[in-house]
Amino acid sequence: MSEILIKQIPLISNCKDSIQIKKGFSSDEKYLIQMQDDNKKMLLRMFNVEEWEVKKTEYSILERMRGYNVTCSHPISIGVIGNRGYMITSYIEGEDAEAAIPKCSDQEQFNIGIEAGKELRKMHQLAAPTHISSWYSRKVEKHKRYIDAYLACDVKIKQDQKIMNFIDENIHLMKQRPNLFQHDDFTLGNIIVNNKKFAGVIDFNRYDWGDPIHEFLKIGIFSREISIPFSLGQIRGYFNHTEPNEGFWRLYSLYLAMCVFSTVIWTLKTIPNNLNQMLDKVYMFLEDHDYFNSLKPKWYQ
Repeated sequence: MSEILIKQIPLISNCKDSIQIKKGFSSDEKYLIQMQDDNKKMLLRMFNVEEWEVKKTEYSILERMRGYNVTCSHPISIGVIGNRGYMITSYIEGEDAEAAIPKCSDQEQFNIGIEAGKELRKMHQLAAPTHISSWYSRKVEKHKRYIDAYLACDVKIKQDQKIMNFIDENIHLMKQRPNLFQHDDFTLGNIIVNNKKFAGVIDFNRYDWGDPIHEFLKIGIFSREISIPFSLGQIRGYFNHTEPNEGFWRLYSLYLAMCVFSTVIWTLKTIPNNLNQMLDKVYMFLEDHDYFNSLKPKWYQ
């Protein structure tokens, strides 16, 4: 079906080839489009037309990112064919960092992290639209829902009361936090590496608005398990080679602590078969912080 639709999209109707990309969790259908004339490559995403408003916002965010010189996919075209929406962006050559990083030296991993951190910093220049309510009010409400669901479920985390107390003591810190753009899936899987160098950031479709420090909890859950040099680099690059202060580590730890309960509930709801795997990640970061006796994780040296 999509092959027929591709031929109806004006910009790529005379393409030489289209290859479906199966990787990732997105519900979009993704295609690598190879053009006839100059071997130019583009990325096509097909989506349900009900998502049109959300995709239009995502497209305009990519335009704004280009204005901040973020190294990411450039928006080329967006539209509707029949009952399907489509978005065309530039294609970033390379492979995702999850696959590429293990082939790199520690220094190369660190350098990729530095560049990733600098790009993240650029993204955080975009302020939330005025109609978006405060980060504090949205995050607290969400957290309460997760805690209620956690208390009602059968899975129990060691020292859960201690973790809840840590959250309650620090949750007020979110009141003063800025409401800015969040990529919200800034992981090695969404960073492209080419020839052992940072090449760009992809997949802005999970974007949100809120505290930029919230982005870093993905390091504690995912990135540090794959590459500590990259994780160190991302933090150093973001803070322009200076040490983050205690305020950063306190908020970082608060968000990881809240993540204990949201991870349990999200996993039970979405991928229950992966529960043990996700609990391993939770216990890994709880041990990194000695159940929040320490704000700085053990791996941060």
